[in-house]
Amino acid sequence: MTIVMALLAGLLFGVGLLISGMANPAKVSAFLDVAGRWDPSLIFVMVGAISVATLAFYVAKRRRRSLLGLPLQLPVSAMVTLRLVLGSAAFGVGWGLAGFCPGPALVALGAGYGKALGFVAAMLAGMVVFEFIERLRAKC
Repeated sequence: MTIVMALLAGLLFGVGLLISGMANPAKVSAFLDVAGRWDPSLIFVMVGAISVATLAFYVAKRRRRSLLGLPLQLPVSAMVTLRLVLGSAAFGVGWGLAGFCPGPALVALGAGYGKALGFVAAMLAGMVVFEFIERLRAKC
């Protein structure tokens, strides 16, 4: 049942990204171009997502288990570290340059956007490099 629910949630998320335009790098780039031909329409997508997430976290904080009976694992740290800031900056720069972030890039890849293939390949390479560096740090 867990796999079926994960599949349904992923499909719903992917369809939402396609309908909203978040999987279209040109639309995302226009949203981020506040000094040029700015397209503010994605603000509504973000406000909707933040609203749903806020409600979900509010409910989740009062529960110990998910609706499927699995343990809930919410973030426990609220510390802002240099690592967090640098990672956020790298994410923002990548999003601005490519017009993709990880979820929409996978949806765009499945939808046949050629540019998504290069982004997903670079994203996977970055994950491998990160994991390698983390293992090196753990040994020190």
